[in-house]
Amino acid sequence: MTDFSALKTAVFAKTADRERPTEDYHAYLAYRAHLNDPIAVAKGYAAAARMTGPRAHVYDNDLIAGSARGRIDDSIPQTRLDQAVRFCDSFGRNPFRQNGDHYAPSYTVFLKRGVAGTVSDIDRSLAVHRTDADYPKKRDFLHGCRAAMEGFRAMLLKYADACDAKQGDAQLRTRMDTIARDLRHLAAKPPETFRQALQLVWMTHTAFYYEQRYAMAFGRMDQYLLPYYKRDVERGELDYAGAVKLLRATLIKLGESFLFGGDNVCNIAIGGVTREGDDAVNELSYALLEAVRDCNIPGPNLSARLHDGIDPHFVDECLKVIGTGLGYPALMNDEVNIPALHRHGYTLEDARDYCMVGCIENFIPGKQPPWSDGRWNTPMYLEAVLTRGVSMLNGRDIGVDTGALDKLDTMEKFVAAYEKQLAYAADEYVRLFDNENDRYNRAHFVQPFLSCLCEDCVERGLDINDGGALYPSVHGAGCMGIATVADSLAAIEKAVYVDKIITLEGLRDALAADFNGYDALQRYLLSCPKYGNDDDFVDKYAVWFVEVSERVFRNHRTRDGGAYYTAIASNVNNIPAGKDVAATPDGRHAGQPLSDAASPMHGQDRSGPTAVVASCTKPDYTLVSCGTVLNQKYSPVMFSDPALRQKLLALILTYFQKRGQEIQINAVSREVLKDAMEHPEKYTGLVVRVSGFSMFYTQLSRAVQEDILKRTEHE
Repeated sequence: MTDFSALKTAVFAKTADRERPTEDYHAYLAYRAHLNDPIAVAKGYAAAARMTGPRAHVYDNDLIAGSARGRIDDSIPQTRLDQAVRFCDSFGRNPFRQNGDHYAPSYTVFLKRGVAGTVSDIDRSLAVHRTDADYPKKRDFLHGCRAAMEGFRAMLLKYADACDAKQGDAQLRTRMDTIARDLRHLAAKPPETFRQALQLVWMTHTAFYYEQRYAMAFGRMDQYLLPYYKRDVERGELDYAGAVKLLRATLIKLGESFLFGGDNVCNIAIGGVTREGDDAVNELSYALLEAVRDCNIPGPNLSARLHDGIDPHFVDECLKVIGTGLGYPALMNDEVNIPALHRHGYTLEDARDYCMVGCIENFIPGKQPPWSDGRWNTPMYLEAVLTRGVSMLNGRDIGVDTGALDKLDTMEKFVAAYEKQLAYAADEYVRLFDNENDRYNRAHFVQPFLSCLCEDCVERGLDINDGGALYPSVHGAGCMGIATVADSLAAIEKAVYVDKIITLEGLRDALAADFNGYDALQRYLLSCPKYGNDDDFVDKYAVWFVEVSERVFRNHRTRDGGAYYTAIASNVNNIPAGKDVAATPDGRHAGQPLSDAASPMHGQDRSGPTAVVASCTKPDYTLVSCGTVLNQKYSPVMFSDPALRQKLLALILTYFQKRGQEIQINAVSREVLKDAMEHPEKYTGLVVRVSGFSMFYTQLSRAVQEDILKRTEHE
């Protein structure tokens, strides 16, 4: 067994029937010791305790230290763990909707400054702000930051000691001595080598595990690690294969997420353009592709940024990795995303430096508070037009009264009424989110360690969510059901206003009855033009959908003045969202899933992939600042046959030249997916692309498995 195979086996090995994370217990002990300190100071010590309390677990085959396995300690009684959770809850936590995770740190700055430099920055800021009117607040916050960063330093040294304690042969001792030496260097100085820089990044990510943060992105790893890689190569201390080996041995430990409470939705962005606008693809871009392919697990959530001048060879290498079945990297379009971000006031250089957090969410790394988003069920408001604001399923109020149906005697009037419903829905969405996002006292919900990884919190002496970040927070509204809406509006236009086979009142009654007794009408509606077939009759409504979604959110602002982005995305929420929506005019039955993200409705894109590309590039996606998810499925032969793969590559480049925003591809055949549903024990390692993330297929719910299975498989 190779060293990497042994490490992979160890990472995925369970150690007990009952494994409980304990970091809350360590934070609880710190809170008890600092009950009379200001909240910000106590929070800093609690963050430190979360890092230093867990045992430092080191694998025999580690090349880079840091493990989520250290969170587990079955010796602590459950009663004490429960008490600790209640105590920590009383001090407050920052969940997703309160900007607590889904963040890409400023690794570029942290690598330059290191732990010691960051502590010096904190001390300097304390001196600078001593005469400020709000100095007590800044003083407490900065003392909390210092406590957290000193805790992180202690965590590095604890892992170094654990390496020293490892017993084994000469080869193991050489590995452990190297890791320990690097960790002690990092406790005192910034990294100087590629291995040290990677070690600092991974230990930071491990600390985020201990802080219970989800979807913490690595950002543009092929950019900020590049200077260290080049320096080592020039000195003859590292080569490409060595970099792949180090990356592979590090990223495989994302697999611990399935056992020890972490997550694998940890986005890495590769490629794209530099801050100056030049091609950014480099050797580390390829090294990361190779490393994640070798790991062959759902994480990290790799994203490849493409641009007009991209080398087709890089795209081909991306397709080879996608074709293994992993379904990543997701492919992102710089020519759309950069202007989509730049229009919100970010400098052009910062917009070019974007990465992704979570699934596909565009983010300025290290310069804005953590991301938040939600799902916006747009097809529901078609129903509201027909019922004057009332749900057909349960009679609850879902919209506003847009008037009697007999007054909507043109398609233009119907669309105008629908836009009024969407405008109300956006207002309601924003108010409900703002109420939730702003309900907490910012002074009591400081995040000292996270703030140290954000520009310019330390310099300003302010928390990441309290004015410390360079840019304000943003929120993404995930606009679900673009194809359901477009197909429904086209069906209404054709059935009611063109062919005039039914009135709006009659259509309302048929939908309320879920087509029971209206079989002929349902067949007619299903035969109407469908999005994804390059038909302007229906595609014009997808164009309108993107424009109106941005328009109804355009003037809303987050609590600190940031924008409300829109996203044409749904994750897997198109499935539960469909349960809240009655039958729709496209012929869909009540309760069935809505269309998936930015994709055509399953099975309705019948004219081939070029027609899908034509339809899905008609909307102006520079209006969609969060991002889109276009899920596609291609036969495995499209990746294994070089000639066919070149055709697929050409299709993708055409899609991007026509200004599609994003595409992600499943390369697992229907036959394999169906067999995996029937015989899951044979496919425990099968990875598929879901919607913005990849996952082991057999660990998905039956509903999600079926949703993936229904996607059109293009040859």
